[in-house]
Order: sequence, then structure tokens, then C-alpha cells
Amino acid sequence: MSKGVAITGMGIISAIGNNVAENYQSLIDEKKGITKVEKIDTIHRDVIMVGEIATTNKAFEKQLGLDKNNNYSRTALLGAVAAKQAVKNAQITNINKYKTGLISATSVGGMDKTENHYYEYLTKSEPRKYIDGHHAGDSSQKIAEQLGIESSLVTTISTACSSAANAIMFGARLIKTGQLERVVVGGTDCLSKFTINGFKTLMILSDTYNTPFDENRKGLNLGEAAAFLVLESDAVVKAENKKVLAYVKGYANANDAHHQTASSENGDGATLAMQKALQVAGLKAKDVDYINAHGTATGNNDLSEGRAIIRVFGEQVPDFSSTKAYTGHTLAAAGGIEAVYSVLALQNNIIYPNLNFKTQMKEFNITPQLTLKTKPLNVIMSNSFGFGGNCSTVIFSKEA
Repeated sequence: MSKGVAITGMGIISAIGNNVAENYQSLIDEKKGITKVEKIDTIHRDVIMVGEIATTNKAFEKQLGLDKNNNYSRTALLGAVAAKQAVKNAQITNINKYKTGLISATSVGGMDKTENHYYEYLTKSEPRKYIDGHHAGDSSQKIAEQLGIESSLVTTISTACSSAANAIMFGARLIKTGQLERVVVGGTDCLSKFTINGFKTLMILSDTYNTPFDENRKGLNLGEAAAFLVLESDAVVKAENKKVLAYVKGYANANDAHHQTASSENGDGATLAMQKALQVAGLKAKDVDYINAHGTATGNNDLSEGRAIIRVFGEQVPDFSSTKAYTGHTLAAAGGIEAVYSVLALQNNIIYPNLNFKTQMKEFNITPQLTLKTKPLNVIMSNSFGFGGNCSTVIFSKEA
């Protein structure tokens, strides 16, 4: 049984960068990736803002060396690019040397292709290949093929906005129990009319830059992204003399069973997830140096999460901030990109600013970190809370 779950590689693509280095530079430069909609033909183009990735599908296809007749969705393209970055960063030359699995998270799957082609499904043969790529597992299969994973476990998690966090948690447990020696974990989601229309119906999309934990927050900005981590057992790390970027120290998933989309007012699920993650990590609340908050800038989430943080940490709330003002809310990928950001924060002893904040929330007196801050960091807690009350917390540390 493996005691430590080491992170040995990371890959990411988001609205603020095409790789890990570009994302980190944007974070410390306070560079936002939020713009008006440019690539999607939606009637909401001029009334919402999103976190779009500039690179086109054709450019991604060329980068991956795909045949022109491929049926990759944008979700699969983003995921393949980020996962290959992570494997390269981990300096893996033989992916099948150890028992290796892939756990990929998504919520939208191949919807971007489906919504453009389903009208022609019964009359033309060409669109059918895209419909075949609609299901959530299709992107996972394609990512596994791109990585060359031939055996072991390849699976998909779809638990809304906590999906990638749950993928990390599942991967860590597989390593701890000795079922796998290496797992590529993370998530990928692209923007689509389906998600834009759905969140517009819920009336939680903002027409301006999102403002996490601000009293006058108007809602979230949807974003697209993919991020993956390579998790390896302590035995593999020792055998390969691997450089460890950080460790997955603790994790938990809980559900407040409150509402189909809203979190409970007092953050019952979020409270339980944070408490259980600390127990798994063998840590106390006072050991946490920074919280990468879920912080979607919706009225419900920020109130619920803020109250949950107070319930867990009492009068000693650590520095906290949301990075969604940079990237938008990337749905199933959110836990993955914020895991990468947490590891980068640990490596560089940096706390990211909570951008766009102006007015303190009236329900409590805790305030997010508003400027770039440097201080010694050893333990970071990252929250990812999804629809249906599906709440997950992952704790990252410098030591196993």
C-alpha cells in the first residue's frame, strides 16, 4: 500500500494560458481571460462574458496530428492537449511500464459537436460520427489513446462542478490501496450553446466580469479549460527518482442533499467535505495556509461557502481567494485547473488575489485576499462544489 500520493506532472490549457508556465504568469500578472463571446454562435453573445480559449479546433487537430476525418469534440481536444502536457512534464517515456490509469472528468462531453449536427442526423451520414462522440466517456477514451494507455483503468466522472476534484480523489485512493501505481487525473470541458443556455435559464450568468465574494456579485462567467495531474505511488517515485511537485494529502466528497442546483444556505455539504478532508489528511484546521475557494460569484455559492469556511475555521480563517475571476467557471475542469493553481501556489509560496472585489458581503466579516501575497505555504485546501449538492475538497501539501 502506498503511503504518499505524489504529483509528478501537470498540464493545463485555459483562457489565461496554453500551458502551466503561461497560466502562472497570468495569475501573478493579474491577467484576466474573460471576454465577450467570440467563437460560439449564440443569441447571448453580446449580453454575457466568458473565458474562451483562443486556439481553434483546427489548430488543436494539427497539434495532435489528427486525420481530417476525426470526430474529436473540443472537449476531447482540450483534454488530450492538457493530459499530454502532464505526462511530458512527469518525464514519462513508457506510459505502460507501471499500472497506469486515466480518470477524466467532464460535464458537457461532446455537446459542442452534437448541437451543431443533430438536426442533420437522420438525413446525412457525415454528422453521425459526431453524434457517436457525444457521450461523456468518448473524450476519456480519446485521451487514453493519445497517451497510449493500453490497459488498467480508463473511466469518466461527471458530478457537475466537483468532477475533476472527484477524479483526483478517486485516483489518489486507487494509488493508496495499491490498485494502480500511476494515474492521470483531471477534467476537461468546452463552451457550448447548451451550457450557455442552461446557465442563462438559471439566471446566474453575469454580463460583466465576475466578482467572487462581493456583496454586489451578479453571477458567474462560464469558461472552458482542461487540466490534468500525474499521480504516482511512493514506490514509483523512488524507483524512477522522480521530482515531486506536491502531494495529495487529503480529500473528501459530501452532499448536503438540499436542492437540485443550489447549495444549502449554511453550507452543510461544504462544511462536511472540508472537515472530512482534514481528517483524511490528519491535519487540523489551523494547519491550512490558504484556501483556493470555489467562489463562483453567484449569490448562493459565495454565501454558502463563506458560512461553511467560518464553521470549519472559526475565528482563524486562513487567507482565501477564488481564481474564477481569471478563467471563468470551467465546470467539470474547475477542480483540475485549481489543483494546478494550488500546486503552483505551494511551489512559489504565492497567494493569488481575488480579482474584481469591491464591497464586503454583509452576511459575514471574512474578506478574500485582494492583492498578490507572498508567504510560506505548506498546506492548501481547494474546494469544488457542484450541482445537486455534490461538494468536494482536496488538500495539497509539500510533504507526504
